[in-house]
Amino acid sequence: MILNGSPLTLTRIITVYFVQGSLFVFFLYLAFRIIQREKKKLNYIFSAFYIFEAVGLFINFIYAPIAVESIVKVLNFLTNFFSFYAPIFLLIFILILLKSEKAITPKKQLIILIVYGIILFSMIFIAFIPDIGVEIINGAPRWGWVFFVYVSSVVTLFSTIPTLYFSWQIFKQFGDQRLQERRRYFLGGCIVLYIFLYSIFFNNTTDPDSPFRTVVALAGLFLTISASILLYYGVGRQLD
Repeated sequence: MILNGSPLTLTRIITVYFVQGSLFVFFLYLAFRIIQREKKKLNYIFSAFYIFEAVGLFINFIYAPIAVESIVKVLNFLTNFFSFYAPIFLLIFILILLKSEKAITPKKQLIILIVYGIILFSMIFIAFIPDIGVEIINGAPRWGWVFFVYVSSVVTLFSTIPTLYFSWQIFKQFGDQRLQERRRYFLGGCIVLYIFLYSIFFNNTTDPDSPFRTVVALAGLFLTISASILLYYGVGRQLD
């Protein structure tokens, strides 16, 4: 089915190519900086968070000007998957910091990645169902409430809660004031990141052409950059 009207409205251009384009470049820059500091497994895991977010944004760039609904739906699903899968690498990174690589073995890491991947990918069984899944309006997605509840629940149960819980456990471990300050930055970065994620979830249920989407997208640019800097600075010592 060919979509009616141009998929590239002013709102879409600002949201996709200005806001998300800036984030794409910033995520790749941080991933490069993390790997450049030292090529070790912990750094690769942390950088994977930014790389997967960047991949999701890149796919979004591809389908933004496309007017074929079936293609847009598939690419939008992939965008959602990569973007919402990314935080699992942050959780694994935190678990290793808290318990060490000997406790969080590669096998355990793989199990976490596979289980979360399967549960998150299962949103495909909802995404393409009319009214409850993802509807494409002028080239932009609008989520049905069933899809919204499923994605929000999965991210909350398997990413948000454990990530914030274990981040808090790390923060409580250190008596040194300087280390506590860094951990405070990291915990703050996690909180800001999830505020941004949930704002995107809710934003995707609104009218794609509404000014509200543009406002949330611009606010999201500030939130995401702030979260990324706080996360990076908060664990800087562990990356060397």
